[in-house]
Amino acid sequence: MLMNMSEILSVAKEHKFALPAFNISDYSMFLGIMDICEETNSPVIIEIHPDELSFIGPEMVTAIKERAYKSPVPVCIHLDHCGDFGKIIWAIQSGFTSVMFDGAELSFEDNIKGTKKVVEAAHPVHVSVEAELGTIGSLEPEDLEGGTAAIIYTDPEDAAKFVKETGVDTLAIAIGTCHGLYPAGMKPELKLDILKEIEAKVNVPLVLHGGSNNPDKEIGESVTLGINKINISSDIKAAYFQKMREVLQDQGLREPNVIEPICIEAMKEVAEHKLELFQTIGKASLY
Repeated sequence: MLMNMSEILSVAKEHKFALPAFNISDYSMFLGIMDICEETNSPVIIEIHPDELSFIGPEMVTAIKERAYKSPVPVCIHLDHCGDFGKIIWAIQSGFTSVMFDGAELSFEDNIKGTKKVVEAAHPVHVSVEAELGTIGSLEPEDLEGGTAAIIYTDPEDAAKFVKETGVDTLAIAIGTCHGLYPAGMKPELKLDILKEIEAKVNVPLVLHGGSNNPDKEIGESVTLGINKINISSDIKAAYFQKMREVLQDQGLREPNVIEPICIEAMKEVAEHKLELFQTIGKASLY
């Protein structure tokens, strides 16, 4: 069943679990994510970054919608990190049920202004809006998701004002995560005290970006403290493409229906672990 972000996360907030937002960059990855979510009776957010969309093509959104409509589990289709109002409008017209306006690197006032503009366009057509306050760190040479070298932590008072003035449906907050995979020797640490303060002041579901590769203990605790959506991209892609590299060592293989299933299974193992960690498994029954 196809839902918008507000619908799918309101249940997560009420019952204190989180949904993974899996960034998919090809159709095989999408099929694998849908299969594991249906096998485990888990609601899911299918997330597509504008750069991923430029590769897979807009026609694939139609196929994603068709699978979502037929699925027995709740599915939200979300446009990730986008600061281009024209692309956001295109996504709304193309069937995305949720969009993110990324104004995190703008001034506080301009972020409010841009978010309000998107909310005013999206809400009349039943599309949810996510915004970001503060900045996520970056571990990538070219971070397509807007990460920065230095993390600017979200101020709880600013978060409350931002939500009130914009009418946004979900808020991505900066509490110490980074986009990408952490290098050996680097120990990430979430500022869970900031999360507690924000959750006490803000009444919309909270989002954690850069959720790949963080210690399970911290991520699991963040769910109990109020995080309802966690973006997962690098972890599943690393599993998928590492297995593909291994499989392609066999020079005799050339058919996708032989190569891809093995890679999909490797990705599904990681995805299932995230579903378990976020307490998502079985929660489709709540909708």
